[in-house]
Amino acid sequence: MHKPRSLTSLSLFFPCYNEKENVGTMIEQAIEVGETYGVDYEVIVVDDGSRDGSAEIVKKWSEKNARVRLVAHERNMGYGAALRTGLAAAEKDLVFLTDGDNQFRLADIEKLFSKIDGCDVVTGYRIQRRDDARRVIQGRLWTSLNRTLFGLKVRDVDCAFKLFRKKALKDLRLESNQLLIHAEILARLQRKGFRIEEIGVTHYARTAGKPSATGLSRILKTFFELFRLWGRIRSEK
Repeated sequence: MHKPRSLTSLSLFFPCYNEKENVGTMIEQAIEVGETYGVDYEVIVVDDGSRDGSAEIVKKWSEKNARVRLVAHERNMGYGAALRTGLAAAEKDLVFLTDGDNQFRLADIEKLFSKIDGCDVVTGYRIQRRDDARRVIQGRLWTSLNRTLFGLKVRDVDCAFKLFRKKALKDLRLESNQLLIHAEILARLQRKGFRIEEIGVTHYARTAGKPSATGLSRILKTFFELFRLWGRIRSEK
């Protein structure tokens, strides 16, 4: 087990939208990470207006374990909005984010820990993405476009397995409410001069629930937002 010097306290958070079949397992894994490393930790679940009882499951966990905290949106505001809420709510020195769909194993956070002492952000890349072919191809094209526009030297922009030093998130202005959020986070942190490193992590097929925020209209809107973000970042000092 690798415990970095910078691991003095840890926030683990993930968004949740209609993930009642996955949210309990995700919380269990997050608690296990915190207990295994023996640090001050918190588990934050951002429920983005779920209608399937996901929030109630989180509430039951928070009653059993005071380190588990529910942050709820009254209505569905979008994936990006949920990540923004989670980043703002996190209070510990290191902040870890993932998705609530159980397609990663949180024990793999050790891989991120192995690099964090030498940088400000560690982002995973999916060694072999376990999604359908359409999503895999879209992801590769999306990453390529973001590498070109923002000069990001990462292999998998949207990989939801990231670790930040809290100081890097201070005063980080984020605007995206949808799928652009990962690209925006990395582009803005790079613009501020923070050091970003990358490491491969294992990705698993979804076994329960359904992916959200993947409709054609949202994808087209995300492309529009991408070029708008590119223009804004270029104009900023």
